[in-house]
Amino acid sequence: MEQVNTPDVQIQEKGEIYFFYRPKVEKEEAHSYDDVQRLYIVLRPESGEKKSIEVKQQGSPDTSQGGRGAEEVNIEKEQLMRFIVMGQKSLPDPTSKKKGRPYWGFVEMVTTDIQDIKDALKGAEYETKTRGHRHKPPARALGEGVYRILRHQHRKDKKMHTHLIYKLEFPSTEGEAAEQQPQEALNVAKEASFLLQIKNPTQKGRNEFRGLKRKRKPVFPKHLQERFGKLGYHAADPPDFLNYQGCEFLLISASDNIHEELGVDVHEDSSCSDLINTFGAETSTDALLKGIWV
Repeated sequence: MEQVNTPDVQIQEKGEIYFFYRPKVEKEEAHSYDDVQRLYIVLRPESGEKKSIEVKQQGSPDTSQGGRGAEEVNIEKEQLMRFIVMGQKSLPDPTSKKKGRPYWGFVEMVTTDIQDIKDALKGAEYETKTRGHRHKPPARALGEGVYRILRHQHRKDKKMHTHLIYKLEFPSTEGEAAEQQPQEALNVAKEASFLLQIKNPTQKGRNEFRGLKRKRKPVFPKHLQERFGKLGYHAADPPDFLNYQGCEFLLISASDNIHEELGVDVHEDSSCSDLINTFGAETSTDALLKGIWV
């Protein structure tokens, strides 16, 4: 059973989190951070704040444009999945001197069809006018665990913000996976907490976060868009913001000790891997199970 040991924190959403990385084009394997093209995160919500109904964009995923419209999904009956791309190809490092530096990312796909995620993780062959035939390698499974999105009221200034926290179930910190080379290089720690801020799609970003082109930006329903007011960013409250393709966000590292920072005990289950059962045929799992580069 989960424990929240402080009245300043409320759980908004619970679910499973998966991490994947893709080597650069024409690289059969990755051996370091420099060999990595993309870091992906898949969030699969399993329950929300006092509800099992999530509001998502309308229709099937078309990653060439932002999400719009609204339809309801019962996440107790259907699997809702968010496919996320991190712009920095790593997570923020909670031990870095630049700990407060925000990392930009965006929701590339929202779907209730697992095959859509499988297709996004696959490799591909394609042609370019300048370089001819090119090979995009398939993504590799990097980590699996549980996540929570929390509403947190700061005790000093009483400001409300949201955290994305996670705790890995795989790879194990013991045995042959103990070294965890790719996890360390991409800052996917055993557990971590990040401030999560949603970007207002109607306002221009700063130079370093100009973001997606207009066509790919989401059109949030009125009740979500009104949350921003004239602000450039808003807390991920409610998490329904993330159910729209093109939703841009910032992750800011907060801590690598969830209990110490927020007073929350998150219990993981390492008895079996849902990631392998779901995506094992499409992606290499050596990084996930052995903690080695592939």
